[in-house]
Amino acid sequence: MGRRLFSCLGKGSSSSRVQGKNNGSVVDSSAVTCPDGPVLVELFSSQGCATSSAAELLLSRLVRGDYQLDAPVLVLSYHVDNMGGKDPYASSKWTVRQKAYVQALKIDDMFIPRVMVQGRAHCPANEEDALLSTIASAPRFPAPKFKANFQRPTSETLEVTLTGVLRYKVDNNVDNVMVALYESGLVNECLNGENKGKTLYNDFVVRKLEKLHTMEDISAMKTLSVTVRFTLWDGFNSNKCSIVVFVQNISQQIFGSQNFQLPDDL
Repeated sequence: MGRRLFSCLGKGSSSSRVQGKNNGSVVDSSAVTCPDGPVLVELFSSQGCATSSAAELLLSRLVRGDYQLDAPVLVLSYHVDNMGGKDPYASSKWTVRQKAYVQALKIDDMFIPRVMVQGRAHCPANEEDALLSTIASAPRFPAPKFKANFQRPTSETLEVTLTGVLRYKVDNNVDNVMVALYESGLVNECLNGENKGKTLYNDFVVRKLEKLHTMEDISAMKTLSVTVRFTLWDGFNSNKCSIVVFVQNISQQIFGSQNFQLPDDL
């Protein structure tokens, strides 16, 4: 029996949009929120690694619907900076994030490409069967129910205000509401490493990751309103960008995620 895939990624979704005040845009994704919430898959990779490019293609195909799973999927791709060579999307912050997972999950090494699924399980990202099995067995949680307001205070900044409820009770714990700004449809020639001279295609590349809010002892239906401001990069194009909001505890476990496509006219 085949496994059915539900894709809840922002680009290409049917999220409704209405214009807000002050020339901002408000996005309400409640129309496409999946009942049990999506599974968040985080990829750690590098353009200079041959198997990483294969893993990125596998995840793009997964979101596109080439595979069948019984869970909606969100993907974030972090390019680490400890592989040598020049990766235009690499950051030491993503290397630190991978190290945090290595410590939390008691992994023996820092190899890439590797995926972390819901912050609880990991597997090589280029092994199709292992990836599909890990996603299929991942626990699922209600997606937060936020509305997002997007503003451009200046040409160099993006301001995102999220208002709504977590649909997840924080009790005797310390959890963080995180927001990742990612970009898809990136194309460039690799200048170093095992992929030198090849044209590479990258989706879901995390450009920014910020902590929106730290929570202790909060009810599932308490309304939150939080704002984050991102400094944008040269060549920023809202048509290629989305955000993922997710709840993560200090043990790196994820308890719900939600995505928004940025308005085209932002």
